[in-house]
Amino acid sequence: MKNFDFLIVGAGLYGATFARTATDKGYRCLVVDRRNNIGGNIYTEAVNGINVHRYGAHIFHTSDRTAWDFACRFAQFNRYTNTVVANYKGELYSMPFNMYTFNKMWGVITPAQARAKLDEQIAEGFTGTPSNLEEQALSLIGPDIYNKLIKGYTEKQWGRPATELPAFIIKRLPVRLTYDNNYFNDSYQGIPIGGYTGWIENMLEGIEVRTGTDFLKERDGLSAISEKIIYSGMIDEFYGYCLGELGYRSLRFETELMPEIDDFQGNAVINYTDSETPYTRIIEHKHFEFGTGKGTVVTREYPAEWKRGDEPYYPLNNELNNKRYADYCELGENDIHVEFGGRLGKYRYYDMDDTILDAMADFKRITK
Repeated sequence: MKNFDFLIVGAGLYGATFARTATDKGYRCLVVDRRNNIGGNIYTEAVNGINVHRYGAHIFHTSDRTAWDFACRFAQFNRYTNTVVANYKGELYSMPFNMYTFNKMWGVITPAQARAKLDEQIAEGFTGTPSNLEEQALSLIGPDIYNKLIKGYTEKQWGRPATELPAFIIKRLPVRLTYDNNYFNDSYQGIPIGGYTGWIENMLEGIEVRTGTDFLKERDGLSAISEKIIYSGMIDEFYGYCLGELGYRSLRFETELMPEIDDFQGNAVINYTDSETPYTRIIEHKHFEFGTGKGTVVTREYPAEWKRGDEPYYPLNNELNNKRYADYCELGENDIHVEFGGRLGKYRYYDMDDTILDAMADFKRITK
């Protein structure tokens, strides 16, 4: 008899949700993670009394009541609302695109004036069938906003000219003809009071967790004690890159404690949308939890090419990579002892609520 019904590789949100859901139904779970901490990329760490998002800003938001109720089982959420500011060479704009943006860009005041200006801009943009991201953006928003608020940021994020990026990356662009600068449209939004690490700790309460444990180095021993593996790491790495590497974008973070500065930028997130600034955004962590104490902590976020050994943050879902991923999935279909989940196992970008719902759905499908 095996020691565990499920060996869950990855102590991030997907793995923790699956483990909690399975444990609540009476299954025996072991969670392992190669890092020395739980939480995956939503890991937060207290620095000078400030909960620092070590792997980039994360704001929980959803309109799905099931995801929200599950999230609230393990922490009280604050009322943080994500209001992003875009800095283009010292000009500050509100994101997503709303009346504050249009007023700053064109001096318009009423929704009717903004709509007329947008229509004029779109007519000046690209009017054919878009074949790349630049043409798609120009067809949706026109040249002024594209050149100041989209082009530089996007090219830094993906490390390629916008004319070489697929059009589907920007399927639509949010446009609000109101003075509403809430980045999200969801019904529920906030951040766990005390940080995400405590939230995941509560989610994993009563479940055996082994950090600093690399499954790929201990595969035989760990596989021997479990009936089924739930793997939320990279599917191509799991199979030793036998079909080739999948493409990813990575990130590099520079975090700075500023004990003598109480407020560095006045907002949690400011995006730098020009092409000359090497980072894409600066995060000031204390604003996520309305901090008013002495000192502050800021993080500059630099996009980077991914190579083996780096953390893969964003899948490059082009035709070649999607075909290669499908080939890896065929290998997985023939391997009855493993299921792949999460953003790396399924090679797609997930918001946090999507991750929770997907882990729940996977558990239901596997155990039906």
